Amino acid sequence: MLQRVTLLASLFLLASTLTSHADSRRRQINPIPFSHTPCSVLDNRPCTPQFCSVFNHGPCIPEINYPYGQNLQLTVQTVPTKDDAAKYQRPDHDLETIGDLFAALRSCWSPPPAGQSREGMQMSVRFSFKTSGELIGPPRLTFATAGAPADARDTYLQAINHSLDACLPLKFTGGLAGALAGRPIMIRYVDNRDLGKVPSETK
Repeated sequence: MLQRVTLLASLFLLASTLTSHADSRRRQINPIPFSHTPCSVLDNRPCTPQFCSVFNHGPCIPEINYPYGQNLQLTVQTVPTKDDAAKYQRPDHDLETIGDLFAALRSCWSPPPAGQSREGMQMSVRFSFKTSGELIGPPRLTFATAGAPADARDTYLQAINHSLDACLPLKFTGGLAGALAGRPIMIRYVDNRDLGKVPSETK
């Protein structure tokens, strides 16, 4: 009888240990890869470290060259910072990396004239590429600054479509074309111009 009780106690202890270990492993899994939750670089939870200039209002989340198969996201500013200027230069060769793709897409952006623009306007679109470097259908609007009037949204969406049309088709290497085809790409356009300081001839 004592042996049976001891055996049952041992099995219960073993089961509790395995359950605790499994729960611990489950808690370590990040259900949202590359979480965009900002945090300190010293935090242990799944998050994205903040990297901001003293001139940013933050938090500023760095862009990540996502692995193929994940959602590809980037932000395009109308006036890039000096540190980011190189990221807005169109590559002079066939696009072979995600960084090349992002640089090409940034270089395509041509904002509306200042007279038709709205300071601080933000708009996001989503689309996918064919292997030929053309779009699979028109970009789909996913976000626009709250409170922006309909004519402002139409103006910026037209500028986005015209900017992309002027750059397409993009020239991918075979490897990048196969990896990107059909993958969703999200671009957030930010008009960070100080429209009060834009030269009058551009208005």
